[in-house]
Amino acid sequence: MIYLHHLLERLNTSSRKTLDTCLQLVKDSIPKIKACYGGMITYTDTELANMMVMDACFILDFLFLSEEDHPLTSRNAILTHSISSDLVLLENQIPFFVLSDIFDCTIHKIHTGSLTAGILCHLRLLIPFEEISNNVVTGTNQPHHILGLLAKSFHPVDNKIQSSRPPLKVPNHSARELDKAGVKFKPNSKDGNHWPLSINFSSSSFEFFRWCWGNRTITMPILHIDDNTELFLRNVIAYEQCTPGVPDYVTSYVCAIDMLIDTKKDLSKLVKSKVLSNNLGSNKNATKMLNDISKQFVFEEFYYKEQWKNLDDYYKSYVPKNVALLKRTHFSSPWKIIALLAAIILFTLAIIQTILRFIK
Repeated sequence: MIYLHHLLERLNTSSRKTLDTCLQLVKDSIPKIKACYGGMITYTDTELANMMVMDACFILDFLFLSEEDHPLTSRNAILTHSISSDLVLLENQIPFFVLSDIFDCTIHKIHTGSLTAGILCHLRLLIPFEEISNNVVTGTNQPHHILGLLAKSFHPVDNKIQSSRPPLKVPNHSARELDKAGVKFKPNSKDGNHWPLSINFSSSSFEFFRWCWGNRTITMPILHIDDNTELFLRNVIAYEQCTPGVPDYVTSYVCAIDMLIDTKKDLSKLVKSKVLSNNLGSNKNATKMLNDISKQFVFEEFYYKEQWKNLDDYYKSYVPKNVALLKRTHFSSPWKIIALLAAIILFTLAIIQTILRFIK
């Protein structure tokens, strides 16, 4: 109620008139609103309309005006963070079209910018990925709610990423196993033109040299692991799993991460490669968190089928694994290289000396 009054007081129009306009807009959309939920029998249309207006005004006032001298959040960082976290919970969502209608009647009159840009800006700290896509939201492709908008920010712009469905058996190799086979990990380049969750397995133009020398690269999105990561990923995955027609991009990414990380040493390898940053303090805790998330959903789609197949083919090949072993054994440090060169020189001199003896 405090947020509602604070929002209405900021407008240059009559508070009563604005509130009545918002209520009428919501009442006109009651059938559409009810279709978004289950268990609406306990609410009358008036109660539901009042609830929607109250919640929408609260969310909008918090997101767009909280940086100003707000009576509740101006000096309460804990409350601000708690409310932001609540806004991504699947059970706390209200229809996006309700937010959009209320936004046009209120915030849009005193605030420049769009609703979607404002939401992404103010909730950006909760998003664990380094990059998000700038998918344009229009009236014909509106997200279901705020959580849907956040999930949509990981979709490829052209939506042409192909997935595979069971009974596909995905080969599983941990980060350390791949590292021992000569596979390196690197963050995706920030060119702004690719799918934010893209994972690619590739090599340079010197294909034969790199294949023989056992050094290929997986490029991945940067994932920041902190206290918000589990809450964010679980709710986006729950939304993808429970909503027909929504592609499981984040679910598929978490599956890929789970396959790469079996132990804390795997996670440490990815942290060292800068494709992960761990702010939980313990690699063991971060590993357990990522592994536990993948136990809670059904694995129905995988958007990295081709990459994982190529990765498995490379891993099973003879030359790269053995050359990688040679590199780790004899070329992992300057001293080992010097020792190997010295041994080669001594061996060569011994052979020459033996040959000279036979000649004499």
